[in-house]
Amino acid sequence: MTADQSPAAPAAGPILRLDDLGVVFTTQSGEVPAVSGVSLSVDPGETLALVGESGSGKSTVALAAMGLLAGNARATGSATVAGTEVIGAGETALAGLRGRTVSMVFQEPATALDPLTRVGKQIAEVLRNHRDISAKDAAAQAVELLRRVGIPEPDKRASAYPFQLSGGQRQRVVIAMAIANEPALLIADEPTTALDVTVQAEILDLLRRLAAETGTGVLLVTHNMGVVADFADRVAVMYHGEIVETGPVEDVLLRPSHEYTRRLLAAVPRLSVAGEDVPETAPAAASSAPAQAEPVVELDDVSVVFGRGRGAVRALDGVSLTVRHGETLGLVGESGSGKSTASRVALGLIRPTQGTVSLFGTDLARTRSRARRALRSGIGVVLQDPVASLDARMTVGECVAEPLRVHRRALSARDRQKRVAAVLDRVRLPRDVARRAPRELSGGQRQRVSLARALVLEPRLLVADEPTSALDVSVQEAVLDVISELQAELGFACLFVSHDLAVVQHFAQRVVVMRAGRVEEQGDTGTTLLRPETDYTRRLLAAVPVPDPVVQRSRRAERLTTLAAGRTEATA
Repeated sequence: MTADQSPAAPAAGPILRLDDLGVVFTTQSGEVPAVSGVSLSVDPGETLALVGESGSGKSTVALAAMGLLAGNARATGSATVAGTEVIGAGETALAGLRGRTVSMVFQEPATALDPLTRVGKQIAEVLRNHRDISAKDAAAQAVELLRRVGIPEPDKRASAYPFQLSGGQRQRVVIAMAIANEPALLIADEPTTALDVTVQAEILDLLRRLAAETGTGVLLVTHNMGVVADFADRVAVMYHGEIVETGPVEDVLLRPSHEYTRRLLAAVPRLSVAGEDVPETAPAAASSAPAQAEPVVELDDVSVVFGRGRGAVRALDGVSLTVRHGETLGLVGESGSGKSTASRVALGLIRPTQGTVSLFGTDLARTRSRARRALRSGIGVVLQDPVASLDARMTVGECVAEPLRVHRRALSARDRQKRVAAVLDRVRLPRDVARRAPRELSGGQRQRVSLARALVLEPRLLVADEPTSALDVSVQEAVLDVISELQAELGFACLFVSHDLAVVQHFAQRVVVMRAGRVEEQGDTGTTLLRPETDYTRRLLAAVPVPDPVVQRSRRAERLTTLAAGRTEATA
């Protein structure tokens, strides 16, 4: 490696140091303080986890360390990276620092990658921006970086566009770009939130290995306490823009000293394993629906094939499942397992290639468009991203009332307002939010608005597709509590699609585990997730990080041993 290829040499001492950092945003209503008096450091080769709820200021701290604060932000105090002061630095100095000395891995790779540029070229551009190398050498190094982060067939994948890769592969590409110039500091902002548990475990293994190999310091911004236990050396807890507790990961997670940290940890759903007590269930899960309860939705030997000929993709293959009145069925599996396709089939949005779908006792294939529309009025849907599901041009009240305008046209405007006010009460939102825009609400409030919109017609079936994956643990707990209480009150069935097995274990009475478009196993949640019958389900459970560093260290070692044994058998 030549002198112009080597990474910037880190200064002696911490690679990142923040001293009395403050950030204030100037808005139309005045100045809003976001961060106050934050002091922390990250040493070479160390991982510091920065945790806290949305609005606590943790992402603002990360952006300040990169010099990426918005134009209406004013930063005070000091933030140095490898001895270089970031606060007040000019754009030229910051451009030389970013991507070379400090890099960032963002939560959503889709927004970090150019959809119109092949991934190999995007990595090569990062290399050429900071090194004096030819396009040919940059392309070759891009392929090697893809190999290093575990992308299969890196020569071929380098020519792929982002949309042609899976979510986990796109995140690996983002990591390849971040480590291309071997930075001294890597800032990872929720790098695994949207990933399933096995891909999440692989990404954490990758980041851990890369940090060990290069001595890179890592600032990990996350709300996932299992990830913290699995990956961090130290933890800093933020609350209302301030650091309220910091220390070694075992001290903070096992012996928290601050009341806020204790509340945060208490809200984390912990996966129980064989030998432990079955977890307390949510109110709706406390009494499972009887086996003879009325089926609300049934899939019988359903297959779905997209495309034709050699390019055909079998998304579902002989899937059978039933959701009964008053119960919650958890649908779990890795990305690409078919769980979201199955939920869309249940909604009548995808016609099966074979098999039958019954909704409220009616075969969907035998219904005409008007009757099908009437059936759909009995379904409420809550999606992962409330921002995408709520029209930004409408008020909250208009968003919630929209299903009434479509399916209850005879209702007067006054009656619609009464229905909206009543359902906002049910999801624990003040009625005056009806006059506000969705963008004026927090993430948890927006998800409650989505829930209100889904329940305003008092449906018989609620389909919840990853409804809490992007929420803080305390907000997640509150949203799930609301769903449970309303299910107990209204008696609707719930098809709960999630990659969070701990949430499913606490929330659902039954679970269906999917793999490659097929049902791997299904049964009562307590039995299936505590005593799984298949190796695949056992691997899924082993990949779930628990918020106990000591236990998680042992689980990780067992998982890696099992994976190594599996690879040995495969090559034997």
